[in-house]
Amino acid sequence: MKRIAIDMDEVIADFNSKMVPSFNQRFAKSITHDDLDGHTIQQLFPELKSDINIMIGESDFFADLSVIVDSQSVIKQLSERYDIFITTAAMEFPGSFTAKFLWLEKHFPFIDPMNIVFCGNKSILHADYLIDDNARHFNGFSGEGILFSAPHNAQVEGFRRVNNWQEIAALFLR
Repeated sequence: MKRIAIDMDEVIADFNSKMVPSFNQRFAKSITHDDLDGHTIQQLFPELKSDINIMIGESDFFADLSVIVDSQSVIKQLSERYDIFITTAAMEFPGSFTAKFLWLEKHFPFIDPMNIVFCGNKSILHADYLIDDNARHFNGFSGEGILFSAPHNAQVEGFRRVNNWQEIAALFLR
């Protein structure tokens, strides 16, 4: 079976739907999702980067993220034809490990815990495909990187791009 590695944040977990209001509340700002076009919040507010990272690094930040539409049903179907691994660059925010694991256990109970990979540099992954919202994770990755559209990567080119889970289903479940 071919292997598909799937990122968490902004691919199956709706990070920005929590990030934007949390940022606005914590820092008394009023940005919208549209303001993120081609940028992360840290890039828009470099003077707040370390404070933003502290907020994201809080142990419960990732605990209650919404699930990206259709990701559960499509991944369940994919798991019948492919080896599926959930791969998250959790080393950036090590306090997130428990919350991310519990989130996956709750929303994706059909994923074997042995197929959940907490890592830093995703070039170590051995898979045929990596579905990720951050193109930097394709550097050194031996398979094909598939860019999942997110506000911060709107300007990124050079990779096959998918905009939603129905497009992933069309790509892999023909």
